[in-house]
Amino acid sequence: MRHDVDGAALSAPRTAEGYAGDVPPALAWQWVQEGQAVLVDVRTDAEREWVGQVPGAVPVAWKQWPGMAMNPAFDAQIREAAAGGLPLVLLCRSGVRSVAAARRATELGVVAYNILEGFEGDPDSQAHRGRKGGWRLRGLPWRQG
Repeated sequence: MRHDVDGAALSAPRTAEGYAGDVPPALAWQWVQEGQAVLVDVRTDAEREWVGQVPGAVPVAWKQWPGMAMNPAFDAQIREAAAGGLPLVLLCRSGVRSVAAARRATELGVVAYNILEGFEGDPDSQAHRGRKGGWRLRGLPWRQG
């Protein structure tokens, strides 16, 4: 059985407070591929454009650049992403904003999971992302620009 960076099995989500749970990137991708969940990228439009994006992910920014102001359309966009009745798996840069977004989605009556590690993972000892976990490092599908 495969495990995530903390040794947790990839077969089940971790419990969380205020939303459905936390899932490792590979499990989230498996759910999406099997038609069991919808992948929602809650990063800013700028992050998706400049850093990279996951093909087929629904873009619903939690906050927007510049200034990181709340996306006033978030509630409507998240409801639209969930309209098919599937749970949502939410992706951000590091797995922090997606927790807040998952909590809000849950308040709206949507089943929402946070994707652990996010797109870029945690910063390393030199404050560089992309070397300690994350969607890209795990070899999951993404494209630049």
